[in-house]
Amino acid sequence: MRQQAMTSVLTHENPKSSAIAENDQADFSSVLADFICNLDPQSLPLPVRQAAQANIQDTLTCAVAGSSAQGVAQVRELVSEWGGAPQASVLVFGDRIPAHHAAWINGMMAHARDYDDTHDAAVLHAGVSVVPAALAAAQLRGGVSGAQLIAGVAVGLETICRLGTATTVGIVESGFMYTPLFGHFAATAAAAKILGLNRNQIINALGISYSQVAGNHQVTRDAALTKRMQPGFAAMAGIVSVQLAQKGIRGVQATFEGIDGFFRVYLQNRYDPDLLRNSLGERYIFTDLSYKPYPCCRFNHCGIEAALELREQLGERVADIVRIRAGLNRQAYQAVCTPIDVRRSPQTVVQAQFSIPYTVATALVDGYVGLAHFGSDLHSRQDIIDLAQKVEPYVDDEIERSHGRNVSPVDLEIEFADGSTLRRRIDTPLGHPDRPMSAGAVATKANDCFKSSACSLAVHAPQALSEMVGSLDSVADIEDLLRIVMQTS
Repeated sequence: MRQQAMTSVLTHENPKSSAIAENDQADFSSVLADFICNLDPQSLPLPVRQAAQANIQDTLTCAVAGSSAQGVAQVRELVSEWGGAPQASVLVFGDRIPAHHAAWINGMMAHARDYDDTHDAAVLHAGVSVVPAALAAAQLRGGVSGAQLIAGVAVGLETICRLGTATTVGIVESGFMYTPLFGHFAATAAAAKILGLNRNQIINALGISYSQVAGNHQVTRDAALTKRMQPGFAAMAGIVSVQLAQKGIRGVQATFEGIDGFFRVYLQNRYDPDLLRNSLGERYIFTDLSYKPYPCCRFNHCGIEAALELREQLGERVADIVRIRAGLNRQAYQAVCTPIDVRRSPQTVVQAQFSIPYTVATALVDGYVGLAHFGSDLHSRQDIIDLAQKVEPYVDDEIERSHGRNVSPVDLEIEFADGSTLRRRIDTPLGHPDRPMSAGAVATKANDCFKSSACSLAVHAPQALSEMVGSLDSVADIEDLLRIVMQTS
């Protein structure tokens, strides 16, 4: 499989990952700065431009749905109390606020519904830090074209996906969520490209960003609302970092591979430097991004698909189910199956988003999994909760060996009262480049998201967004794009 080939799982420090003080090659921040400076928007291959456009469309669509999510109103209220220069827009609402605050709120909204992209090998969301930072930087600069936005988003997406696929330690073992952790650097890269920073400024901006890097996995265990805020924090840090660099502030120079650089301090030097560097600017890893058909953690998706396929064979036998076994890898087990009592009876939206028992039961009972299943009244569906009690997740040794670092396959087995069983294993989830969503499925997702908007948007907004993003290369000012996802007067 593509994602297996991209990521070699190492169980100890890579000997090639020594600190920069002990080798003769430049720190990756210098390599990345050269890539950002030298990228010509007009030279991007068409498939790469299209991949960036697809990510912009999906991220904006998810942000519309997230505008009504819990926590957004409180953050907007706080930012309003702070005040500040009207530099950039809050999507959907249209508030003009300081650019770094706009990036924060927009990143939060884009991630809130857990409907956003994933890189299935890197196990992260790419667009939710990159696109908000790119948009905020574009509005801060003013007069930025669609082609310039595409270039900024492309360098940001490539940065986060390179960092993610090169990292060989999983999120549960490290304790970090890689979406915000790497998103700090990716947002900085995107904003630096759009604001036109020079090489030295970019190196400084990346170093400044390193002083702010954070993003933990405990937020999912505790169902914290800060889980959806972390990508926004990364987007905000990216805008702050580039603005400080523009003011002449010096940041860390050996950000990634210095003696106390990011890879040693955060990841115990467990990364593949060749995968990080090789063919940068020639081969674009972010073209392997997946897009979600279901609004919940990607670790659930193979289980949902297996359940939907088995449901077609169930007929009226749902009441006869006595046990549902779900085999998956260890990091997925930790993320969406523990503690088991919470995952079987989620009381909050975040708990439901990170639950194999709840989402598998939902698929078996209702035949689909959508935004309606992750509302504040989710605990009222006693039929789903009752079936979730019968789901028994476990770590499958073979899946752990073959997919220990990736989004996990799921081996689902349903056992009935008469002793008979049904079994289905899904290895590659829908929305992966090898199994892309159909145009109809993408449109259905967009319509579902726009119905959840906190404000009234134009009836034709989903189609208008698709058309505008499809011709983004020829858009003279990205303000035309943003108007589509702003409330109508």
